[in-house]
Amino acid sequence: MEVKNRKAYFDYQIIETYECGIVLKGTEIKSIRSGKVDIKDSYAIIRKGELFLLNMYIAPYERGNLFNHEERRTRKLLMHKKEILKINTVLKENNYSLIPLKLYFKQNRAKILLGLAKGKKQYDKRQVLKEREMKKRMEKEWKDFTKNC
Repeated sequence: MEVKNRKAYFDYQIIETYECGIVLKGTEIKSIRSGKVDIKDSYAIIRKGELFLLNMYIAPYERGNLFNHEERRTRKLLMHKKEILKINTVLKENNYSLIPLKLYFKQNRAKILLGLAKGKKQYDKRQVLKEREMKKRMEKEWKDFTKNC
C-alpha cells in the first residue's frame, strides 16, 4: 500500500528527499493499511529540534469505537537529530518547505518520504502543462505514423 502526493510534484520543485518514520496510534495504522489516508494538504515543520507532520488526514477506523483517533492531529516524525539540524539550517537559509511526497510501508513500518521543496511560479506550472500536452501529441502522432506504415 502506497499513498502518493501527486500535487506536490506539480506545485513544487523537489530539491532533496528524506525518509523518516512516523509515530502512530493503534487505530491509525489500521486505517492506513486499509488505504484511508490523504497527504495532499499536509506539511512538516521543525519545533524545538523535533520534526512534526501537520494536517495529514487519516480516516477513523470503523471498528475503533471509543479508542479512535483524531483525524488531523499533529504527528511526530522520527529522524536522526543531525539530519533534522541539517534540514533546519537549509530551511532557514533558502526559504524552502518540507512536503510529504509518499506514505508507504517498509518492513511493516509506516514511512514518510519528505521532500525539501521550493514553490513553483505560475509560469513554471504552465510550462509543465505545455510540455506534457506536447509529449502526448507527439506520442499519438508517432502511434498513427507507425500504424500507417
